[in-house]
Amino acid sequence: MDMVTLTIDGIKVEAPKNATVLEAARKAGIKIPTLCFLKDVNEIGACRMCVVEVKGARSLQTSCVLPVSEGMEVITNSPAVRESRKVTLELLLSDHNLECPTCIRNLNCELQKLSEELGVQSIRYPGQKSKAQYDDFSPSIVRDTSKCVLCRRCVSTCHKVQGVGVISPNYRGFDTVIAPVFDMSLNEVPCVNCGQCILACPVGALKEKDDTHRVWETLADP
Repeated sequence: MDMVTLTIDGIKVEAPKNATVLEAARKAGIKIPTLCFLKDVNEIGACRMCVVEVKGARSLQTSCVLPVSEGMEVITNSPAVRESRKVTLELLLSDHNLECPTCIRNLNCELQKLSEELGVQSIRYPGQKSKAQYDDFSPSIVRDTSKCVLCRRCVSTCHKVQGVGVISPNYRGFDTVIAPVFDMSLNEVPCVNCGQCILACPVGALKEKDDTHRVWETLADP
């Protein structure tokens, strides 16, 4: 296998020629935060949480899709990189449902974890929130777009892993929403209720339907 040598944060790292900077950094034990990245499934550089500085590049680069090259010099934690990640995260949070204590993913949420790691203590960009969709008509899956970060991990999982492809990005810009076509409910499309989209979701935008209350009602019914 052809190998290249690059420098990441002053450390010499060897990596396969077809590897990305993110893969090379992880191999060397250097942490680069990610949100949309899901290995071999969703490697699209959409969230820009994994940006790094590369010597000679005019702008920050997304490490999850950036191929390594011989002699490349990368900095993963410079002031510019940290500020870019923090601003990106704050913009995501500005359009996010922040009722964390009642969320199914509370204390097990990748967005929460990133907020802690990057030191986000306030939302600097308050403003209009996108129109949310709450879909609980499926027998198995609840979809709440007020918690969606548009990472597309669920989309790639549904299309590439399960081969079903019932959800996709709809509309554009601020109006973008991850949903079945024509804003249909999951129970109106050929969803197989496999739940793989829930496992792929980094936040609480997708969750299993909880019918525990019905069980209690049945038990209490004489």
